[in-house]
Order: sequence, then structure tokens, then C-alpha cells
Amino acid sequence: MLRSPRSVRLVRLTVFPLLLAALAVALLAGPMVRPAHAEGTASSMDVQAQLGLDGVLKVQQKIVFSGSVPAQVTQRFALRQLLKQDSDRERVLQIGEFTAKAGGADVAVAEDRDSKAVTVTLPTNGATELELSYQVTGAVIAADYGTSALDVRLLQGLSLQVSEFTATVAVPAQLANIDCTAGPPGSEVSCDFAAGGTHDNPNPTFQDGPRGENEEVAIRVDFGPGAIAPNEQIETRWTLGRAFTAGPLQLGIALALLVLGGIALFALHRMAGADARPGGQVAKVGEFAPVGEGESEFRIVGDIRPGQVGTVVDERVDPIDVTASLLDLAVRGHLLITELPRESEFARTDWVLTRPANADAATLHPFEVELLDGLAASGGQVKVSELGDKVRASIDKVQDKLYDQVVSNGWYERRPDSTRNRWTQLALAGLIVAVVATGLLAAFTTFGLVGLALVILGLGLVFVAQEMPARTGKGAAVQAGLMALRSDLLSQPTDQMPPGQELRELSEVLPYAVVLGGAERWLDAIVATDADEDPDSTDLSWYHGPDNWHLRDLPDSLRNFIGTVAGNLFAR
Repeated sequence: MLRSPRSVRLVRLTVFPLLLAALAVALLAGPMVRPAHAEGTASSMDVQAQLGLDGVLKVQQKIVFSGSVPAQVTQRFALRQLLKQDSDRERVLQIGEFTAKAGGADVAVAEDRDSKAVTVTLPTNGATELELSYQVTGAVIAADYGTSALDVRLLQGLSLQVSEFTATVAVPAQLANIDCTAGPPGSEVSCDFAAGGTHDNPNPTFQDGPRGENEEVAIRVDFGPGAIAPNEQIETRWTLGRAFTAGPLQLGIALALLVLGGIALFALHRMAGADARPGGQVAKVGEFAPVGEGESEFRIVGDIRPGQVGTVVDERVDPIDVTASLLDLAVRGHLLITELPRESEFARTDWVLTRPANADAATLHPFEVELLDGLAASGGQVKVSELGDKVRASIDKVQDKLYDQVVSNGWYERRPDSTRNRWTQLALAGLIVAVVATGLLAAFTTFGLVGLALVILGLGLVFVAQEMPARTGKGAAVQAGLMALRSDLLSQPTDQMPPGQELRELSEVLPYAVVLGGAERWLDAIVATDADEDPDSTDLSWYHGPDNWHLRDLPDSLRNFIGTVAGNLFAR
């Protein structure tokens, strides 16, 4: 099998004026052209290689210099080569056993090796001939239909220009085909000459040139089935695209997980996170009952207090729930809130919480008793600024009693805090496992998409956990009643309270509005009852201000009170 040498193109100059112009340019440019630098040019490079039946290729190359000889020559041999048909995998070569001679005398070979390449440095000692011997393992690849092929670069990474390159490879078996490419790395241009496999020339021979510095000559020699066993080593490279391969199998498993997991999450939500149906019932919590023409008063139904309201609405005992309970206790006569005069213009406001000695505690809920006892003994008082560790410690007990009461009232089957915490911990643990699994799948397999599906399901479980636990049918009916009350608080006219009872009625509404919404409009209604310029320090039975305090100051005073109390009670 023989491939013809590269044809020579002839350019015929037929236009005389063009010839004269070219001659003139050459004469003008001649003085500026630098003489050619011959150092670093090899007049020839001859490679003699021998392939063994074990697939090991032994190579001897000889370089003959023309012109001045460089002090040293370097050559870089790539140890990894990407597979053309699969960019995520690469062939790993073992190249070593380097020996060298300069002018027939042995010289030391300096190696600089890493995982990608080995670079050798050869001293020339001024000799015009330089020889290098080495061997390559892993260059025999598996080809189609059980065949094999020698695929190797016989010229690569050389720090010289090569005028003429020749190579002969002694093979131990009948070859089936040969190929040769030359040029910059990755070039698909054929060599000048490649022949072999005939009776007169059984070993493949290759010729090319000239080749520039770091250019390559790569050969391939194909053998029949079973002639030479492949010894290539293939390693898979990690890439983001490979880790998250969107193949049919990967997509199928990921989609199946999402569908099945989504169904499981929905079922879990319906069984443990979705409220039971109230059966069309609405448990009325509060109402504005008509008492005359254009008059109404606020009434509580079922003795549901503001602290319980907030717990039923969002399944949590929040700072605002406890603070609203304090306001409610004050309105009902179990506590007096007294705003103290500021010590200076820029001093912080402080309040005294006084617990009357003659208040009837029989009507209090357990969480309200715990809250009052944590503040002060009957007949005692405490400043808001002095609500220290003693009072904060009682907050946990207040929350416990609130959670216990919503269960004992039949609004929840299980305590919201412990149930939600248990499910949240389980969901977070599942999410962490999913993230770790995604990392492992992406690092070692092509099933990263499966890991992402697990992460999505983990996030879904975290979301469902926040819906735990479900309200019972009775609790759902109370929830519906609270939403109806919220609508009333946001829409009910604030100027219809019975004459002479405005402050008492508006004050009873206020704690519920603080929890459910609409507090500003009810505070404005209280302010609107002030028809004179006299101080109103004690007009409210439950909130007293300094001597120069007016009802119009109540909105700012309460905002400061709520924020300060919540901060002091719940600070950790």
C-alpha cells in the first residue's frame, strides 16, 4: 500500500510588469532583511521504532543539525490524549526509559514530569548529531471489530525546526492499513509520504517536512483481529457536563424520583400537614354585636385570648403573641402599664408593670397565670428594663402551656412545636443527605441529575415540614373564625362604640388587632376620643402615662412598648 508524495504547484509568471514590480520591491527590501538564523534547525530527524508483540514501542531518534548547534534541546512528550470520539475520556501513555547520546557519547537526560507530560532536556555538547532512545507503553489501541492499531506521535514538542522527517516502524505482524498526519497539534493534514505493507517493504515508512518548532507527526498502523493485543489505558475525565449527563437513563431515573417523591410529599402533606375539613363550620371567636341604632360593642366568644389566637393562626408562639397577651391582661384589669417620664430628652422610655393585689385570677388561663407570675407576685411590680433572666425563663413555660392548651382544646392532635421541630430536623437531615449524595454522584458517576432530583425532594420535605402539624376539624373551624374576625377588624367602622364606653370597648379590641391586624385604625379611634387639650395620663384604666401625656401619644407609646417588651422577653 503506497501513498503518492505531495504534488508541487508551479506558478507561471506571464505578466512582465508584475515581474518588474516584484524585482523592485526585492531590491528595496533587501537591505532590511535579516540573515536567516540557522541555530536550532535540524537538517534531518530520523526515527527507527520497533513494536513488540506485548504492545511496547521502542523508539530511537537521531537528529542531525545544520548550521550552528544549540547548547541543548528540549522535547515535550504528552502523556494524555483526549479520545476524538469521547471528549470525557482520555488515553494515558507511559513514556520513559530515556537515554541519549551526543556525537556518539552518552549524555545525561534531565526529566521534568507531571501528570500531563514529560519534558526531557538533552545537552548537545556541540555535536552535530543527537540521539534519543525511549519506549512507549499504551500506544496500541482497540479498534473496530476486534482489531487493534498503533497510534502514536513520533514527532512532538521538539524545540527545533525539522527540515526533513523520516520514520520506519518495525512491526511483528501483517499490517492492514496505515495513516499519517502532520502539522500543528491536532492537525488532520496528511504527511508527505506513507507506505508499507508490501512484499518488498513490509514495515511502514513515513516522510514529511519541513516541520516547525513544536509541530507534530502522528502515525497510525492498523492490524488485523488478534494480531497484537491492545494495551491502551483509558481514564475518564471529570467534567460538569459528564457529571450531569442528560442521557435517557439519567433523565428517566431523575424524573421517576421527582414524580414518585412528589406524590409521596403530597400524600404526607394531606395526611399530616393539611388541616382537616371544618365541615363548613366556622367557630366564631369575636364579633361586633349591635346594641343600638348605629352602635355596636365588641364581644369575645368562647374565651379565646390573643395568645391562643396567634398560636392557632401560625402554629407558633411568637413574641407578638406574648406581648398581645400582656396588653389583654392589662385591659382586663390584671396588669397596669405605667409609662415613666424620661430622665432626659434622649433617654430610653421605661415602663412599670404593676400587678393589682385584688385581681380575680379564677378566669385566667394557665399560660396567663404563668406569664403574670413570671412578671411579679400579686401586688408587686417590675420595670420593663428589669425583665431579666428570671422573666425570660418563664417565657419557655408560657409557650409550653400555650402549646399544651391548643392540644387540650382539641385544635391540634399534637403539639405544634415538637411535631414541626421533629419533621424539620428530619427534613434538614434528608436535605443534607441529598446534597452529599449529589456531590458523590457528580464526582464519581454521570448521575448528577439524580442527585439534583433528591435535593429538590429534600427542599420539598423542608417546605412540607413547616406545615406540620395539621389542625383538627375543630381547629380548622377556629382558624376560619379567626379569619372572619380579622376581616371585621380591618373593615368594621371604629366610630360605632356606645357613647361613654368608647375607651373600654376600643381597648378590648386592641389586643386582638395587634395579633390579627388593623391595630393602627383602632389606635386612631382611641385618639379620636380625646376632644380637649387636657392631659390624659389616667384616662385609660390599663395604661397610664406621664403628667403631660395625651391619648394622641398612645400609638407611639404602644409601638415603643411592644418592641421593647418583645426584645427584653425573647432576647437570648
